[in-house]
Amino acid sequence: MIVKLAEGTLKTKYGTYREALYYDGQKESIAMTLGDVADGEAVLCRIHSSCIFGHVFNSIECDCREQMEISQQLIQQEGKGVIIWMDQEGKGNGHFALLKSVELKRKGLSQGDAYEAVGFKRDARDFSKAAEILQDLKVRSVRMLTDNPGKVETLTRHGIEVVGIKPVVL
Repeated sequence: MIVKLAEGTLKTKYGTYREALYYDGQKESIAMTLGDVADGEAVLCRIHSSCIFGHVFNSIECDCREQMEISQQLIQQEGKGVIIWMDQEGKGNGHFALLKSVELKRKGLSQGDAYEAVGFKRDARDFSKAAEILQDLKVRSVRMLTDNPGKVETLTRHGIEVVGIKPVVL
């Protein structure tokens, strides 16, 4: 179960968002909303996992930062949407797993295969808290900004109607 801890505004290059900080007893998640999403239908939605390499160190070996920027641009163009930032570094395996697997990825393995090769799950992320956050925000249905079917399946399983999918392509 999630609990909303605090709310405020956040000015970005792509508009002023309403930020809500949630806590599930172990990790924090952030919902950034642009415009009024309550009772919204077909609201643009990006569920985004943390990435120290891309967001903090500006690594050119992943596209996380670019996916976030594209999502914010699309939401700005739409005038309404939500981004849920989840603390799930390294596809939920943590930064240690990312460091252990990066050389294998550089040698051509997919990120998932590289994680498995060093003893971690291909993708250990859990998107169920994102569904709880969308329910708390009273979003009725979403158009997902993703190419990850696991996000869509989890939201659907937890009662969030997904009415469309738009991959965030670079």
